[in-house]
Amino acid sequence: MTESPEWLVRDDKHRLAYRQVSGEGATVVWLGGFHSDMTGSKAQTLAEQAEATGGRFLRFDYFGHGESDGRFADGTISRWRADALAAVDELTEGPLILVGSSMGGWIACLVALARPERVRAMVLIAPAPDFTEKLMAPELSEDARAAIARDGFWIRPSDYDDGGYPITRALLEDGAQWSILPGPVPIDVPVRILQGGADPDVPWTHALALANALTGQDVVFTLIKDGDHRLSRPQDLERLTAAVSEARGLVEIDDDPVARRLARAARARGASLASAAAWAAADLGPDED
Repeated sequence: MTESPEWLVRDDKHRLAYRQVSGEGATVVWLGGFHSDMTGSKAQTLAEQAEATGGRFLRFDYFGHGESDGRFADGTISRWRADALAAVDELTEGPLILVGSSMGGWIACLVALARPERVRAMVLIAPAPDFTEKLMAPELSEDARAAIARDGFWIRPSDYDDGGYPITRALLEDGAQWSILPGPVPIDVPVRILQGGADPDVPWTHALALANALTGQDVVFTLIKDGDHRLSRPQDLERLTAAVSEARGLVEIDDDPVARRLARAARARGASLASAAAWAAADLGPDED
């Protein structure tokens, strides 16, 4: 595992810091959250999983985040979306499994919409699509709105950063153009969503709205009733690695025509057995009355 970052130079000469694990199969790409970085426990756990299983893994910091160049206050959804697309276009090849946390869940959806031929599965943790417009803006106080109108930014207090972080007019206005809810969201790949029921930042109903908006049918929404926003407890990390393992297995089956036919036959056989059991139960009903 690379301990020091490598660098992807963008067109404006700003550098994105990234780390990679070499391996086989689809590349798992970590897309972090708003004001987070690639050294957090979830990204580190997935890097260790890739090392242990021989899989490919990429994590990076958006512009203005972590070890990358730029000021956080100058970032927008457009910029961070472009960073993600540059990372997958220039640093990976072949099928992708996107793992997005919070804002990264929104970015994952935007990447999947832009690269449908490459994105084959997604795992989303507390996904926050449209958060600038639907979660952040409605919560702004009158003082915050006045500061943004007057100064172009407001420093938002944060439980995760003693100094808080800036919310800018540019961020709010730019985010609105990338809105994907209420949908439909034309993404038709397996999606696994992990959501905390006690998340103070992304209500579980918001994440569920995304699950319902996705046009694909292979969408599983897991509500962790006592889970917070970070979902970084040991049991949460186990759920995350299990979801990524499942996604990798689904992509491998999809890439193997024989395995795909066998899986399709197994699903059909399971449906037939369920149907037969239902008819048997129905036939037994009158005899028991």
